[in-house]
Amino acid sequence: MSFEIISETQCFGGTQGYYRHAAETTKCDMRFSVFTPPQALDGPVPVVWYLSGLTCTEDNATVKAGFQRVAAELGLMIVCPDTSPRGDDVPDDEAYDFGKGAGFYVNATEAPWNTHFHMYDYVTRELPALIKEEFNADMNRQGITGHSMGGHGALTIFLKNRETFRSVSAFAPIVSPMNCPWGEKALTGYIGADRAAWADYDACALLESGGATEVNILIDQGLADNFLEGQLKPELFEAACEKVGQKVTLRRHAGYDHSYFFISSFIEDHLRHHADALK
Repeated sequence: MSFEIISETQCFGGTQGYYRHAAETTKCDMRFSVFTPPQALDGPVPVVWYLSGLTCTEDNATVKAGFQRVAAELGLMIVCPDTSPRGDDVPDDEAYDFGKGAGFYVNATEAPWNTHFHMYDYVTRELPALIKEEFNADMNRQGITGHSMGGHGALTIFLKNRETFRSVSAFAPIVSPMNCPWGEKALTGYIGADRAAWADYDACALLESGGATEVNILIDQGLADNFLEGQLKPELFEAACEKVGQKVTLRRHAGYDHSYFFISSFIEDHLRHHADALK
């Protein structure tokens, strides 16, 4: 397995790196970032995956979330994948909420998206194999988090891979893409018109069909978020958790919006949430 080092920079005693590799699942070059904490010099460290939202790349959280200081203190490796395939041969859409930058962490089955848009397999299978082989990561201790579309990805990937992840959290997640315009557009385009197939990528549906986990799910949501009522609808996930007896801490914050100012305000809480579960 090979990858290219784009850059590596010392940061809080660890290393913030950017990397590129030829991905089989997406049939294109994919970029990702990894923060390796100083504790990795002494042995394998736990991994927290951060999945970004619409229009984002591996760079958004790496630069704006401010996770490196606390991750270095706690000894957490932070992996930030890109949000979709990239390249001249990859199909795209003129809108910001579909195509490049909007992979929705699904395996597309509809043409022309089904050639490249296999972000679920990329994030759950191919990139973890590379991290396991090339970085000093303890893959028996993994957590996952994300923002918006990436929060949807974190919740659904956790619920479909309960044996892999010990912890999960999300910032302003799309909790039920089956019931919001962003999700309906993406799932129709990538998966097709059969709504029954959409349930495999809907956190509320997965929770109701699979039952509760032993993990406490942490979610932070800003109440000044422009997308709160139309797209995010955290109350749907709250209701699904109550229905199956799933532990969830859903914190609502007055005045906070959908931006990285919101994420950076609470990223430390999330990293400590994961560290407690992964130690």
